[in-house]
Amino acid sequence: MSKVTGAAEYSFVSSSKQYEMEMKLQQQPSNAFIAASWLALLVGMVGFFIGLFNADMQLNEKGYYFTVIMFGLFSVVSLQKAVRDQLEGIPVTSIYLGLAWFCTILSIALLTIGLWNATLERSEKGFYVMAFMLSLFGAIAVQKNTRDKSDRKQRLF
Repeated sequence: MSKVTGAAEYSFVSSSKQYEMEMKLQQQPSNAFIAASWLALLVGMVGFFIGLFNADMQLNEKGYYFTVIMFGLFSVVSLQKAVRDQLEGIPVTSIYLGLAWFCTILSIALLTIGLWNATLERSEKGFYVMAFMLSLFGAIAVQKNTRDKSDRKQRLF
């Protein structure tokens, strides 16, 4: 009976390794997803910056919103990398992970507070929120795709 169990265990182990390898191959982003990610990032950022350039506000306000979007982009890329590292078993300190989450939430809160107190039309405020969130999503997706492609190259060589 132990021979049958051993064969069954080997079969299970080899099939789970095969499944794991297939999952790694399936996790590679398609060219369409890569293009959509870059498009989301660029459309969000360019839209936000064009809106900022054309806005009727003081230069210090424009600088505030520019700083908030750059802070938000950096924080979501850092958060995505930390979460991915943790999932792959790469050591990530809880302080760094917590800081990345805090910065991401803070950037969204800073935009919200700034727009809440701004003397802009509601449609303009909504435009800034949507462009900001699209930019953050695009940055996360581009970072994920970059990481997936670099992981694949490292596995091949």
